[in-house]
Amino acid sequence: MELHDENEFKVKSYTNAAFKIDRLEQPLEGLSFEELNRIDGIGKSITSKVIELNETGNLEELQDHLARTPAGVVKMMTIKGIGPKKAGMIWKEMGIETIGELLYACNENRLVGVKGFGEKTQAQIKKVIEFTISNTGKFHYAALENLTKFIIDGFKSQGITKISEVGEMRRQCEVVDRIDILIAANYNKLSFQFLEDLGFAPKEGEAGIIINQDGVKVKLHFCPPSMYYALLIELTGNDTHVRMLKELIGIKWNENHESEEEIYTSIGLDFVPPPLREGNNELEMAKHHSLPKLIMDADIKGILHAHSTYSDGLKSLEIMATRCMELGYEYLGITDHSQTAFYANGLKPDRIIEQHREIDELNKKLHPFKIFKGIESDILGDGSLDYEDKVLHSFDFIIASIHSNLKMSEDKATARLLSAIENPYTTILGHPTGRLILAREGYPIDHKAVIDTCAKHHVIIELNANPFRLDLDWRWIQYAIEQGILISINPDAHSLEGLNDIHFGVKVAQKGGLDKEFTFNALSRDEIGYYFTKRKPELHS
Repeated sequence: MELHDENEFKVKSYTNAAFKIDRLEQPLEGLSFEELNRIDGIGKSITSKVIELNETGNLEELQDHLARTPAGVVKMMTIKGIGPKKAGMIWKEMGIETIGELLYACNENRLVGVKGFGEKTQAQIKKVIEFTISNTGKFHYAALENLTKFIIDGFKSQGITKISEVGEMRRQCEVVDRIDILIAANYNKLSFQFLEDLGFAPKEGEAGIIINQDGVKVKLHFCPPSMYYALLIELTGNDTHVRMLKELIGIKWNENHESEEEIYTSIGLDFVPPPLREGNNELEMAKHHSLPKLIMDADIKGILHAHSTYSDGLKSLEIMATRCMELGYEYLGITDHSQTAFYANGLKPDRIIEQHREIDELNKKLHPFKIFKGIESDILGDGSLDYEDKVLHSFDFIIASIHSNLKMSEDKATARLLSAIENPYTTILGHPTGRLILAREGYPIDHKAVIDTCAKHHVIIELNANPFRLDLDWRWIQYAIEQGILISINPDAHSLEGLNDIHFGVKVAQKGGLDKEFTFNALSRDEIGYYFTKRKPELHS
């Protein structure tokens, strides 16, 4: 609507209604006109739209707008820095209708002279477009996990017993180019109808690959049963791991093996779990029986990064806590945003008092489940935390994170983090680089300096489990462990569904060789409560 210069009041009305509806705890499906109209912020006009959505699954007005808008312009609005107004100007005044055309215009410096842009904005848009194009055809592991299982189950239903995902999916890579599946069967005897029903069809020019409308590629590898386990290893590990293993095994590689374990143990190695097969030092560790016992979903005892309706979460504190109980967790560390995060309804000191009062009441009601009083404090530009010490002292623990002014040099970003780490109230360093995988590069930091300083000041490092973040990067987990640092696998949940992201954090933590001993939230409720009490600094007047 804003793109097409609709009435500003109407645009604001829809925006406000969308915001309020997003935060409602009751479902709107099945409610009558009268019931909908009684909800605060939903007038008669919006009520009619909700009913239209419930009855038809669509909005005619939206379809009208889309019909008048080139698809490339809609896609353009997904680029950071290009909102509806800028997209409208690019389209209507410059005649640009695709992201490719926009990139060409940036290369020709055509945006510099357009009102509202300038050289810096053009450079930033160009950088974001190039980043987006370079990641085309790539997917978060989380986006493909269920599809992979569905495909495997589809073949298992036809009697296939030797079948597994291989490649990047089996190594649990955070970014995946395609789904690879190894099947010990004759493909002529299988039905592929269930894949066709999902929209999969042969990819032109790429033998053995099928692709669907969303651009998801699947490669099916077929083999005789006698070769299954050798190929399971060959197609799972990266090139370096497989090459080194083949050199050790020699001609025995093609023998008829009964399991992957047999192949490793035949040359005196411990079985290497698939996530570790990245060609680092895993074979040396397997030789000396020093591979880590990887953290598992069941080892996680509680959640330590979640948001409620006190800031920008979709559910109340009690509902978030109750779901954690239902999932079998012993505790929830609630960490709503701090006051500087005005865009996320960050908590002023008076609302902190209100929240803490509710937490005390809920802890009586939900015992033995425990809600710990936390905050995700913004790290300000000078590296300080977002409240004075008196307020910071009221929390059980504090996650310190950067959310604003992300365009920093490595020196600036590192100095900002180090200052926050040195603050005695910082318990956990949140998502250290601020990256959004496949969407935004993180700010550059000196990882060793940050990790070393965390070790010196006994600060835990978060592995943010949101599939877009997975930050700390798994490649730095071993270095952190070597420095004696604990890692907290945190979902950063803003909804009930977000609590499930802990699973993806565990997956990527396994790639980094994280074990239970160095996982902070593998501690029990009482253990973690004792840690917080012991860790909190004294308040000096």
